[in-house]
Amino acid sequence: MKLRRKIYMVGGYNTISMGTGRKEFNPKIERPGLEYYIKEAGQGTLKQIGGAKNVDEGVIANFMAARFNYQGNLAGFMPYIDEGLTYKPCSRVEGACGSGALGLMSGIRSVLAETADVVLVIGTEVQNTVKAVYCADILAGAGWFKERKEGHAYFFPGKFSDRAGHYYEKFGKEKTRKAMAKWYVNAIENARLCPTAQEYSNTTKDLMAVGMMEPSPRSFVDNLNVFDCSKVSDGASAIAIVSEEGLKRCGIDKKDAIEVIGFGQAENDITKPPKELTKLDTTTAAVKKAFEMANITKEQIATVECHDCFTITGILAVEAIGFAEHGKGPDFVLEGNTSRTGKVPFNTTGGLVGWGHPTGATGVHQAVTILEQLTGKAGEAQINIPADRPYGLTINMGGDDKTLVSIVYKRG
Repeated sequence: MKLRRKIYMVGGYNTISMGTGRKEFNPKIERPGLEYYIKEAGQGTLKQIGGAKNVDEGVIANFMAARFNYQGNLAGFMPYIDEGLTYKPCSRVEGACGSGALGLMSGIRSVLAETADVVLVIGTEVQNTVKAVYCADILAGAGWFKERKEGHAYFFPGKFSDRAGHYYEKFGKEKTRKAMAKWYVNAIENARLCPTAQEYSNTTKDLMAVGMMEPSPRSFVDNLNVFDCSKVSDGASAIAIVSEEGLKRCGIDKKDAIEVIGFGQAENDITKPPKELTKLDTTTAAVKKAFEMANITKEQIATVECHDCFTITGILAVEAIGFAEHGKGPDFVLEGNTSRTGKVPFNTTGGLVGWGHPTGATGVHQAVTILEQLTGKAGEAQINIPADRPYGLTINMGGDDKTLVSIVYKRG
């Protein structure tokens, strides 16, 4: 399948990923609400694309505002960003932790359908409104909620703890645990280079020792420690999806944009458990579709933003993309291939483990990171983008490998 129009992304903006780890975060003091993050991110992108007058349509991606914030009808916050967006169409999309990338896909399809030339996409989540165990209960809605009573108190950590346990049994615990710890080390080291990251101020000296801490089944889950987990975060990210005409309207040069050259979207049955706990089958399907549309191979990818909701998920994603054979993901990570100076740097601003995971915003944040990297505007977090590998890849996951979107980009 060939795209009927050229699609670009421009004007990326991230708020701070707020939560435990940020110096400004105090759970006992009232913090900014959902509308604050939507406005900050939206205005941050509008300033880069010439203002609200240039926008044809809006999309707000969010998972669980109805439970975290008692707020629905999020599309109604688009004009709150700027009065110039009043009466313009907007929709809200949801796909659990994959909501952000579904928002991107909504914008991409509007531009492809020629019903819009500039779409403002915002992803947001404000989750630090409840205690961690209640947060886990709310996030369980990303799975089949009928399993909730039988599931672990920390529902999704329990799900991925099971995946990790099966991986240990099949391929060995020692090397896998070391690779998971190495993934954590890379995440924090990358986050320290990004001022908006939740772990930006992390000063831990021996990160590997922290990553290697033995799990505590009595207080958490069997096969993961708390450092293997992504953050509970408040935040928002925004980006504009535009056509060639939209670029002209916004006065943006192609060198300051990234072009979407392929995407893959895949869904799996939420009522059924994974066929094989040591594989991310739906991720594999989505990535394959994206590569086929882009007409490139994994060897041409310079950097990846993957959905590392847990460190074991990062290792499984390495295998799902095809960088390592099944069971060899830990070796690939331990050899340094996914570090910022490695063969294919992953999650260069920290990913979900280091930057944070405001669930509805994550897919948009991934696109913003790729935009910054491919256009050379990532600041201290900038990596080398080889001339013969000018492509970036994102993978955003909803639930336990159920709702997947993968996108391939190149510098415009």
